[in-house]
This record gives sequence, C-alpha cells and structure tokens, in this order.
Amino acid sequence: MKYMLILNADEQTEAATGASANDDVDTMGAYNEELIKAGVLLAGEGLHPSSEGARVEYAGDERVITDGPFTETKELVAGFWIIQASTKEEALEWARRIPLSRGRVEVRRVFDVSEFDQDNEYVKKEVEWRAQHGEARTA
Repeated sequence: MKYMLILNADEQTEAATGASANDDVDTMGAYNEELIKAGVLLAGEGLHPSSEGARVEYAGDERVITDGPFTETKELVAGFWIIQASTKEEALEWARRIPLSRGRVEVRRVFDVSEFDQDNEYVKKEVEWRAQHGEARTA
C-alpha cells in the first residue's frame, strides 16, 4: 500500500529561502537515505513557500485565482513523502522517525488503481499507461 506523509507548513517553513531551507538538508537527507535503503521511498519533495504559489478556487464554471502568501499556515503543505508500506502502523512508524523538532505530519493512504471499477474506460487507460510507463507513477 502507498502512504503519503504530508509535512504541514509553519511560520519557519513559510519563511524559508534557499539558504535557510538548506540548513536541514543533511538531517533530512539521512532520513531519506534510510527510506531508500529500506526500499520504501517512492517519492518525496519539499515545497517552496506559499508566497511563491497561488490557489485556484472552483465554483461551478467560475475559477478564481489568488496569489500567495496564505496566512493560515496550519492548512498548508511544506513537503511530502510517498512510501510503500505493508500496513498503516508501518507508515506511522516511518512518520515517527522523521527528524523534526517541531511541526506536524499527516499520514494518508493513497488510492491504488485496483480499488476502482476495472471496467471504467479511464481506469483501463490508467492501467494501460502504468503498464507502459511503470507502476512508480504517484498520481
């Protein structure tokens, strides 16, 4: 099963610049290396602050774009890992090992294409695409 470990943003991650973000590279790099050695890491990335991003809100056919920054940091994502784990408990154990001194990580199971109606036209296309390009695709 795939699990996403979602690192929530805070004031410090929102204020990060390239130089300040690099302060934690060694610590997180060692953790990521553990994930790689265990064969569970499928993907993982950090995100730039919301000041460099935007939101798209949908209301019927209307699309409203709002540029960042966004003030409610507890609702933002600072980064993520996608891991392969046998159980939720295993995914939680990997989350416990993230070398954070503060913050919050949400652990969520990722849907697998096998969980959808296999007769659906788009599910069939997804299965075919994965067969051609590899299962590691995370979307």
